[in-house]
Amino acid sequence: MYFCTDFKDTVICSKMQRKTLVRILSVLLFIVSFSGIAQEEHAMEVKEIAPGEAGSKTKKEEIKEFINHHLMDSHDFNLFGSTDEETGKTHHYGFPLPVILWDGGLHTFMSSKFHHGESVAESNGNYYKLYHSKIYKTDAEGTINYDEKHHPTNVRPLDFSITKSVVMMLVVGLMLIWLFSSLAKSYAKNGSIPRGIGRLFEPIVLYIRDDIAIANIGENKYKKYLPFLLTTFFFIWFLNMFGLTPLGVNVTGNIAVTTGLAVIVFLITTFTGTKDYWKHIFDPLGDGMPWAGKIFIYIILVPIEILGLFIKPFALLIRLYANMTAGHVVLMSLIGLIFIFKSWIGGPLSFGLSFAISLIELLVALLQAYIFTMLAALYFGFASETHAEHEAHEGEVQHL
Repeated sequence: MYFCTDFKDTVICSKMQRKTLVRILSVLLFIVSFSGIAQEEHAMEVKEIAPGEAGSKTKKEEIKEFINHHLMDSHDFNLFGSTDEETGKTHHYGFPLPVILWDGGLHTFMSSKFHHGESVAESNGNYYKLYHSKIYKTDAEGTINYDEKHHPTNVRPLDFSITKSVVMMLVVGLMLIWLFSSLAKSYAKNGSIPRGIGRLFEPIVLYIRDDIAIANIGENKYKKYLPFLLTTFFFIWFLNMFGLTPLGVNVTGNIAVTTGLAVIVFLITTFTGTKDYWKHIFDPLGDGMPWAGKIFIYIILVPIEILGLFIKPFALLIRLYANMTAGHVVLMSLIGLIFIFKSWIGGPLSFGLSFAISLIELLVALLQAYIFTMLAALYFGFASETHAEHEAHEGEVQHL
């Protein structure tokens, strides 16, 4: 950790750090405040002048459709778009992503073949159509069949495509590797003194180590869990922050992503659990009561303990998914009110509320990463605790 040598240096360092933090927060607030509005404005313009659709949908339905589209993953990375006022045709600017399907064999092609869902893609004699961000097998005309509830009945091939969410996870992963390898080299060169942006990340790393890992796992066993906890915290935090930018990504609002993170926590907890941990699950009352007296209690108690093994990761994935999704829905809904009111009272009011929610979302992005990491460390602590450590902890609590 970096310490200033005297009081004067401490004041100078404090002022420099405050200026750096103010600049970073100012940029983030500017991006977050206007990114959602820019996306919503573009969507509303496209809907208003699209030929042949006038009057087919109300403004509320268009806003709801756009919010649902924003929450979904996509097979291309669309940065922005523009509409030709004369023809009403929308031009998308971005780049296609690889489509990888398994349908009686491997099918690979670029998502540009779909033309944003307007065309049918052909691969080795099979035809596929992109419908509501999902790929269905169809005929050359792109026919989609529906059931009585208007759900598509076409066959869906196994989809291993590189979607926008996958791209962002790869980008964040590479960013973390570059960032912390650079910090490690900087530490080695400067005698364990952080430089530049390292001054921002060092207190966070130390906090996770001292107040999350050591506090919940213990000083003797925290080291084998610390790399995962640090990676998880920054991975979730960076993904949440990217979700507030004009890129329009919503990775942690994808339940498949949060499920994957929760499954990893579950596997680590399961395979690193001590015999005392498993004994507590299948013999919660310990040796203080004979089995003849415990057997009737365990008929109810043991299934509850086993169910708790799966409730913990389920709570992890639902908490992260629900909070991030709700934040995006509320923010986009408030922005949509601007296009519903279309007045000098409703517009500024909706903008002010959107700005306030954007500020809260910056905090939520950090808070959800913290909560996920904290609970994961808590579960690891339960799994790695021995009987002697448990008794020592109970003695400390009784002493207090």
